Amino acid sequence: MYRVLARKYRPQTFADLIGQEVLVRTLSNAFASERIAHAFLLTGIRGIGKTTTARIIARGLNCIGADGQGQPTTDPCGVCPNCVAIAEDRHVDVIEMDAASNTGVDNMRDLIDSVQYAPVSARYKVYIIDEVHMLSKSAFNAILKTLEEPPPHVKFIFATTELRKIPVTIISRCQKFDLKRVELEELAQHLVNVCVKEAIALPMECATLIAAAAEGSVRDALSLLDQAIAMHTDAAGAVSLEVESIRNMLGLADKSQSFALMKNIFTGHMEPALTQVRTLNHQGADAAMLLADLLDITHYLTRICVAPALAENLHFAPNEQTIAREMAGGLNVPMLTRAWGVLTKGVDEMRHATNSLATLEMILVRLGYASQLPTPAELVRELSGQRPEVRGQGSVTTDSAAHAVAPPPSRGRLGGGALDSAPFMDSPPPQPSPRGGGGAAPAARAVTYIIVAE
Repeated sequence: MYRVLARKYRPQTFADLIGQEVLVRTLSNAFASERIAHAFLLTGIRGIGKTTTARIIARGLNCIGADGQGQPTTDPCGVCPNCVAIAEDRHVDVIEMDAASNTGVDNMRDLIDSVQYAPVSARYKVYIIDEVHMLSKSAFNAILKTLEEPPPHVKFIFATTELRKIPVTIISRCQKFDLKRVELEELAQHLVNVCVKEAIALPMECATLIAAAAEGSVRDALSLLDQAIAMHTDAAGAVSLEVESIRNMLGLADKSQSFALMKNIFTGHMEPALTQVRTLNHQGADAAMLLADLLDITHYLTRICVAPALAENLHFAPNEQTIAREMAGGLNVPMLTRAWGVLTKGVDEMRHATNSLATLEMILVRLGYASQLPTPAELVRELSGQRPEVRGQGSVTTDSAAHAVAPPPSRGRLGGGALDSAPFMDSPPPQPSPRGGGGAAPAARAVTYIIVAE
């Protein structure tokens, strides 16, 4: 029977864990000096190895070695009866409980009652409680005293993705380890090593794309690799992994339509923008996913503006990165942060929308008008009679493009657009025409702005 890669290559010893050097070093020193805590709390994102680490600790605590004379170790032998039984999840003295389905105080009372009994065949009785943050307040209170002063033959190992939901009184009685996300390069190399064992050729570029999509989670990366292998296996059983097809699988395919949509919005061309949204919707594009794409693009453009050296992004194809660099040359940080605020507010609106397409259109119209509004700094300069600074092409300033008295918006287009033929440029305000006499003082200009709440 086929076993998925995430289960087949689950670490069996601390040496197999990747990206958790601090945890491995601390536990190795604790075991070597016989300073083993009675309770451990493992935190981290999903798929990072919390439950796997808990099982390795349980095996290390109860390993007796191949000769039956071994002591607690961070390098369990894997062949003694205890190691084999724990690895197969059938050891009577290692109790693994899912707190998500055992949340009540009665479940904790049953656990507390069993704590008093000595282990049947192992050195320690180990309780592994996964997703411990799901326990009720009464359940936490019930286990508190036992957790503080457990019998010498008992060890507790808690695992959670939501540390903030665990009472401080519980955390203070445990030795806490934060399992960090695995670095991109290390995770990509791990995928390559797995494929070597599977006799599959995995290009490093493909491995890097999958690792980036997994966001530091080893289990997610192996699950995506499993999916990629299944997608690229032909009738003869041969596997050929290609970059473009993996990009399609990960949903990183052509974002040029989203870039074109964003450009129309920033230039105030709302009629083609709304037409494009309708077209994409008829082609099967989901409104929420399109909104997420616009958020990704806004974040990417902002990174290019504030740190051009960080323009490299694996989630965008090389041609899309070129488009982004060209667009970023005509934008600035205030405009992009304003766009980010409008779009993130739109995400919450989309969750409660009865008509997602109409909601998306209204969000984009709001964004189009907001992108043409002056910043507070420009308003102050304008009202105080100061001439706005002219910004050169491709430069990034702390103020957005100056918009003096803008012409009324034409049909399907908002006023004050840019990016049509050149990047956004600050233009000086129109000069007031003098009064009738040659030496008369210029007439005061009446400037009216309409501020739209974002």
